[in-house]
Amino acid sequence: MAAGGVLRLRGHGFGRGRHGVMAVINRTPDSFYDQGATYAFGAALEAADAAVLGGADIIDVGGVKAGYGAHVPAAEEIRRTVPFVAELRARHPGVVVSVDTWRAEVARECAEAGADLINDTWAGADPDLARVAAEFDTGLVCSHSGGLAPRTDPHRVAYGDVVADVLATVTELAERAVALGVRPDRVLIDPTHDFGKNTYHSLELTRRIGELAATGWPVLVAVSNKDFIGETLDAPVGERLSGTLAVLAVSAWEGAAVFRVHDAGGARAALDAVAAAGQEAESGGDL
Repeated sequence: MAAGGVLRLRGHGFGRGRHGVMAVINRTPDSFYDQGATYAFGAALEAADAAVLGGADIIDVGGVKAGYGAHVPAAEEIRRTVPFVAELRARHPGVVVSVDTWRAEVARECAEAGADLINDTWAGADPDLARVAAEFDTGLVCSHSGGLAPRTDPHRVAYGDVVADVLATVTELAERAVALGVRPDRVLIDPTHDFGKNTYHSLELTRRIGELAATGWPVLVAVSNKDFIGETLDAPVGERLSGTLAVLAVSAWEGAAVFRVHDAGGARAALDAVAAAGQEAESGGDL
């Protein structure tokens, strides 16, 4: 049933050796990373244009901060995302447009506006989300949050084997999505570093990304500037680029397909280097 490790959207194929760079555009006033730098419509467009110029294949638009914060009604999330998705679709017709939401009603309106991918980071909290993806033939991210409700953080979370727990959850969600009509090559699985996990768990997932890739579902890695990198390196948010690129490189070598990042240009260069090294290894050095 799985897609052989390749995600296919808008004429692109992303997989081992052809890594997809997903650039983050936060239409929120309280993002953990940029603190609202791309909340304004014009600033968000400029950031998206720069990301595409830097090598982004996918633009991921979010209208609600992932962590704690003020309640954002669905109508407000729609206001922040739908017009922007429509403008991206017109402005960059060859780029994959993604929307980061757990709400089916938001996903529906974004799909109608031209979104190609629904990035659900909350593990199917809204069971109708997969049905929207099937109806509009969009892609769907199937993630793992350790049972947490959207916008909540773990407290003393524990797993017997975090990778086994992730594998069970994301493959079940992927199979459900296909059963509801989502094409297998439109499905991504995401271990969802730091969501329902502590730093140890996120590092363990990074070491064992190959086990997720071995399922045949293409793997999304979303680690850019996250807390586990900061805690590992004792680095504040603004000083986590080198750690981010290191985790991206390890994940790419282990078989991940798509990488959600804040610095599209840096990620593109790092991933292209990994791809080139992989080609050389396969060819025995004869490029």
